[in-house]
Amino acid sequence: MVRIVKYAKPYIGMILVAIVLLFAQVNLDLLLPDYMSNIVDTGIQQGGVESSAPVAISQTQMNHSSLFWENETQSMILGYYTLVDNSSETIYEQYIQDYPLLENQSIYVLNDLKRKEKTELYQNMTKGILTSFAINQIIMNPEIASEMGFELGINITSWDNITILPLSVRSMIADGIYDRLSTLGESWIDQITVTAIRTEYISLGIDMDKLQLNYILRVGGLMLLFTFLSVICTVIVGYFASQVAARIARDVRHDVFKKVEGFSSTEFDKFSTASLITRSTNDVTQLQMVVFILIRLVAFAPLMGVGGIIRALGKAQSMWWIIALAVVVLLGIVMITFAVGYPKFKSMQKLIDRLNLVTRENLSGIMVIRAFNRQEFEEQRFDKANMDLTKVTLFTNRLMVILMPLMMLIMQSLTIGIIWVGAHEIADATMQVGDMIAFIQYVMQIVMAFLMISIMFIILPRASVSASRIRDVLNTEPIINDPQEPKIFSKPSKGLIEFRNVSFRYPGGEEDALHDITFTAKPGETTAFIGPTGSGKSTVVNLIPRFYDVNAGAILLDGIDIREVRQHDLRELIGYVPQKNTLFSGTIESNMKYANENADDGLIQSVIEIAQAKSFVDSSTEGLSRAIAQGGSNVSGGQKQRLSIARALIKQSPILIFDDSFSALDFKTDAALRRALKKYTRDSTVLLVTQRVSTVMYAEQIIVLDVGRIVGKGTHKELMETCETYREIALSQLREDVLL
Repeated sequence: MVRIVKYAKPYIGMILVAIVLLFAQVNLDLLLPDYMSNIVDTGIQQGGVESSAPVAISQTQMNHSSLFWENETQSMILGYYTLVDNSSETIYEQYIQDYPLLENQSIYVLNDLKRKEKTELYQNMTKGILTSFAINQIIMNPEIASEMGFELGINITSWDNITILPLSVRSMIADGIYDRLSTLGESWIDQITVTAIRTEYISLGIDMDKLQLNYILRVGGLMLLFTFLSVICTVIVGYFASQVAARIARDVRHDVFKKVEGFSSTEFDKFSTASLITRSTNDVTQLQMVVFILIRLVAFAPLMGVGGIIRALGKAQSMWWIIALAVVVLLGIVMITFAVGYPKFKSMQKLIDRLNLVTRENLSGIMVIRAFNRQEFEEQRFDKANMDLTKVTLFTNRLMVILMPLMMLIMQSLTIGIIWVGAHEIADATMQVGDMIAFIQYVMQIVMAFLMISIMFIILPRASVSASRIRDVLNTEPIINDPQEPKIFSKPSKGLIEFRNVSFRYPGGEEDALHDITFTAKPGETTAFIGPTGSGKSTVVNLIPRFYDVNAGAILLDGIDIREVRQHDLRELIGYVPQKNTLFSGTIESNMKYANENADDGLIQSVIEIAQAKSFVDSSTEGLSRAIAQGGSNVSGGQKQRLSIARALIKQSPILIFDDSFSALDFKTDAALRRALKKYTRDSTVLLVTQRVSTVMYAEQIIVLDVGRIVGKGTHKELMETCETYREIALSQLREDVLL
């Protein structure tokens, strides 16, 4: 997995920006329940009164409250307010509309304070406000004191009775009232303070409906702003996440493809074609998806979960056990989901490999399947692979489907539990309605965070399997490598090939496929290989471009061991026509230029004529622009073979290898091609693998192979006299009078 992680390094800046934005989004989202709580508690229940320090207070009420403050506290509080009366010409008109009482009485207006000053004011002013409010109620209704259990020790009928008391006695009265209210809880103190301030605002003539509406609109506007900012963060993070995921997938695909291009035939024997296709497509797609989800959720979900827990406990610590229960249940679900889903995801990619393999075999072998009437058998074979994948996919999808309703059930159960417990606390005045609503929203955010984490735990196992499969390809080191200090062929190359005691065994084979092969192929001559099926003819010529490396002996080109030069330099000198001819989708011209991109139309026409392909190329009005389907499926076997020969000739290499490349040609075309080829390749080293004696009769050197050994070497005439194996092959194909 570390090998895959390195692909994120070039995009670390974008990832860090995304994480910062996610952190901002989490904080913005966590603010919304708190503001909703403020709208309910402050905006609706408290009528827009925000704090225990009034923004304006009548001089009378301020004087009453100041009776219960120490001299130092009184000076500090009065310093935070400005006294306004009808003599204050500059500011009187400014406040008269907001505070109509100003026409009859002076008022104190709160100054603009810093955060620290506000905190200090709130802490010191509450006791005086509460005490003066309580005494006002007692003066209006003396029975309240006994009902509330206030033992003041004096008979209060007016404020004059309080004013004449010493400060120590007034402080004792204030402490008694405050202590009595404190037994009811802080929530009661806050509510009574707000009631006192609202009463004062009403006496000042403040429009309470306007005050309430302004508060709700202001807080609601902030909620809309934070929501908009959160949406912007979400969009930007989504953009960065998709960019990083797509670019990492691009880089991984590039490296996988580049790695596969460097594989020798040995590595291709290890990885099937279907598996390599799956690893380059489906596995990379899985990796891309998980990178996107990780960037989008890996920071968001934990931050949201932890932040939600902290803020929820800040709203109602008494309900901590509900959060603890929810976290335990959610963790249990996540662990069960991971334990159940991981084995299934691990097997899913192998099943996709299998389905691709069956599909590829069916499509490539459709003619054979029809010829043997095996459609029903292949349908059953495909159905089995398809159903196996379908069962696993359905299982994982059901797991995902069940997860959401299960989370919703937990959310609704938690909501009911919170409302049940919260309702009792609201009735006991230990919690406000807004706090309960905020607590519910925070718990929902916690549940959603765990849902995201559970989704990650479901997707990660499959992505981990895909990453491992991609890593297996990237970590595979080709057996055939270029030397650290390569030698260089002389220019122009002669094309002299020499096999010296070469032995070769296929990887995993129990015995050698070639034994002690020694021969020399000279420039200007044709060296042909003939022998029974499985004798090792194609194996010999496939060793020259280093598709495999010899196990013993050496192959020399112009006196240099081909293992001591770069593969690119070696293959640059070889024109190769494989046993299985392959054309690429495009046109005839693009297939010709595949071997020599600088070839002009004259050269292309020349090699096409030599390869005896001119007649069917000219038969189409499109000529060289004639379309070639994938694999050359829209041309015949003979046409495909002739185009492959032309493509090898256009390279104008000193070495030409034809691996059973004339098998699809009729004898007339074969003879014409060999005559034209003889003139074109008069200076080249030609290696020819064939089963036809007529094709090799005029070769300067014929090598007869049997069970991986050379059993004959010479010209046609010499071999007819000295090699029984060659003679048997020749007589099985042509009459003796033709051969002699």
